Amino acid sequence: MAVMHGYQPGSVQPTTDLLLSHKHPDDRAQVASTIARSVADSLPFSSRHRIIDTGGNVHDVIVVGDQMLDGEGRVVGSAGYYVDVTDALAEHRQEALDDSLPELYAARAVIEQAKGAIMLVYGVSAEAAFRVLTWRSQETNTKLRALAAQLMEELQSLADSAMPIRTHFDHLLLTVHERISDR
Repeated sequence: MAVMHGYQPGSVQPTTDLLLSHKHPDDRAQVASTIARSVADSLPFSSRHRIIDTGGNVHDVIVVGDQMLDGEGRVVGSAGYYVDVTDALAEHRQEALDDSLPELYAARAVIEQAKGAIMLVYGVSAEAAFRVLTWRSQETNTKLRALAAQLMEELQSLADSAMPIRTHFDHLLLTVHERISDR
């Protein structure tokens, strides 16, 4: 419990109350319950939760522990170890963001383009254009991004159409879901 919690080795006597006082308030009840079950059932325990050190820093930790027994088999304490996974979780979160953000931006861009086309053709606000897109997505059980991408791809056909742009766009918007290859 020493350095990770902010105490120098040997400067405090570890107790369950002191241990629980360093648990994140949202995790404290779960950890207390885990410890109580371990003592009651005489079983080892493990937990992933957050602690707050003496400096107020929050750490994500994994704790693995087992009971210490006296000569008669009574529980007199616990022994185990903490693994601070804060940096690993932060790296994992960042990698997940790095992997998904470009795709999210690309998806958002094509949706914004489709909204712009609807705004231009129908003379409506961005909010109304988005409602039109989501309505078609829901009505046709088609992913919004796929619908927007296909609409933008087929929008080029408006230039070659003999019928009025709005009429052609109406037809395009109402049938675009039928031509998406992977729904």
